[in-house]
Amino acid sequence: MFHEVYSALLAFITVIIIGPTSIKILKALKFRQSIRKDGPTTHLKKAGTPTMGGIMILIGASLATFFLAPKTLNISWALFITLGFGAIGLTDDFIIAVFRRSLGLKARYKLAFQILLSILLGLYAATSPSLGTIVSIPFSSVEIDLGIFGYLVFAVFIMLAISNAVNLSDGLDGLASGTTALAYVAYSIVAIFFGKHDLAVFSSSFAGACIGFSWFNCHPAEIMMGDTGSLALGAALGSLAILTKTELLLIIIGGVFVLEALSVIIQVIYFKLTGGKRIFRMSPVHHHFELSGWKEPKIVTRFWILGLVFSILGLLALLKFQ
Repeated sequence: MFHEVYSALLAFITVIIIGPTSIKILKALKFRQSIRKDGPTTHLKKAGTPTMGGIMILIGASLATFFLAPKTLNISWALFITLGFGAIGLTDDFIIAVFRRSLGLKARYKLAFQILLSILLGLYAATSPSLGTIVSIPFSSVEIDLGIFGYLVFAVFIMLAISNAVNLSDGLDGLASGTTALAYVAYSIVAIFFGKHDLAVFSSSFAGACIGFSWFNCHPAEIMMGDTGSLALGAALGSLAILTKTELLLIIIGGVFVLEALSVIIQVIYFKLTGGKRIFRMSPVHHHFELSGWKEPKIVTRFWILGLVFSILGLLALLKFQ
């Protein structure tokens, strides 16, 4: 496990070193966070905080992966897909910051590029002799062969769901970076369990980079990761799930992100069915707790605890493979 530990440390140190300079550059370029007017009023003071900090995470994790991970096709694909989603997020952040367009990159273009990258990853997995189209059900010995077309649809769903769920979770200082770090630690163990040490190093690198970013992103945040970071972090988790053939295990390990996404879906459906009534004061659910009087650090800490519990539950599911 030395390479996994070294990769996490290298990514962490890299982010810590480049952090202050990155923040100064982003401030000078006026790449600042836009705050929703319909969001919690406590967030208005965050206006002007530099965004696009996800670049720091991607640099730290990519360098650590490049230097310490075995050069395999799995690593090439994991990095390509992650950086591809990061580029989509970067474009979105750039449009918002420079052109002052609150919606950023048009949704149809963003979705189209996400689907394209997801299909490419799905095709690689489906046609790889070591991966294939079989999906395992956690806590059971049940396996389902989806076939190539079915698996492509499934892979696209997994990638879109997790990348956008992490994006939804990026609403409080340190929330997304902390919970994804825990999920990456869990997936590093998953990858080691299956003998995929290349992916273990990849996952550990992102864990270290996220922890390093949390140094600057903890409350009150000096920098935000933006879509550059959140979409990429979700894509990296999705890539790990697909390349370790533990796609459904991601639902457990990424339980916090599932809850965040479900809160939005439930809120929208209930709102439409009841003619404007709401279950939550605001969604995603972390805003509900915020408007209920919980302080931001308290919410973030409790979500980290939930992330740890979900990660442990996910690792327990590995026992069926013994």
